[in-house]
Amino acid sequence: MAEVDLSAGTVEYQDTGGEKPVVVLLHGVAMDGSLWRNVVASLRSDFRCVVPTLPLGGHRRPMKPDADLSIAGVARLVAEFLDRLDLRDVTLVMNDWGGAQALVSAGRDERVGRLVITSCEAFDNFPPGLPGSNLFTSAKLPGGINVAFKLLKWKPMRRLPMTWGWMSKRPVPHEVMDAWFTPLWSSEEIRRDLRKYVLGVPPKSELLDWAAKLRDFDRPALVVWAAEDKVMPPEHGRKLAELLPQGRLVEIEDSYTLIPEDQPEQLSAHIRSFLLTGGATSA
Repeated sequence: MAEVDLSAGTVEYQDTGGEKPVVVLLHGVAMDGSLWRNVVASLRSDFRCVVPTLPLGGHRRPMKPDADLSIAGVARLVAEFLDRLDLRDVTLVMNDWGGAQALVSAGRDERVGRLVITSCEAFDNFPPGLPGSNLFTSAKLPGGINVAFKLLKWKPMRRLPMTWGWMSKRPVPHEVMDAWFTPLWSSEEIRRDLRKYVLGVPPKSELLDWAAKLRDFDRPALVVWAAEDKVMPPEHGRKLAELLPQGRLVEIEDSYTLIPEDQPEQLSAHIRSFLLTGGATSA
């Protein structure tokens, strides 16, 4: 893992390198860049894949105590990451995390040439669905984040709807999830960082304003949504594709939110086609 020092702290990232078109892939809460391992394996022959681990609970290096880790703060951190690595004409891909709306709204998308939004937080669905509501409740209670994630050491808990059962149809390998959760199990500072993010949700009116600003993103955009998603409503994907001036929509069957886990080959094919031809493969 490479690392870069940003204003909020040190961010680790994977970079496949090479003089190829740049694809930056972003994950959601209590995960790390390994969410994209199967997609990166498929794309890396033709694209430079850069995968940061965002400070959303799966990160191993705590951020500075005064770091702004609200949704908008993490979006600004992504923009700073692109600046520091001097990445240009980036294809920004995200799953679960909906920070693209804050990035565009703040006018910090100048390095983004294309946008790929796959089942993620959108409109006022922050924190998203039943798992998000459960995490938000935990974050409001003293020690709640610690208790919530310690329960996930018991593997059957991981398949409950209020935890990860509605996030992927196919169980994420336990060794992958163990790596995601270990920082939260072992570090009070990492739990502090996650709590900041979970509680850093702006009012509904601001969230909806962020989404409306996507009308200003005048570059190619692909929206890939899980048709059976129980956490990120499929109608949100359709609405996002309509908002984006150059938006295209693909719906993927037999998948929940974590499309990179449930259908990595289909997702990789859609991203590849989008990047090479400007369109998406047929669903």
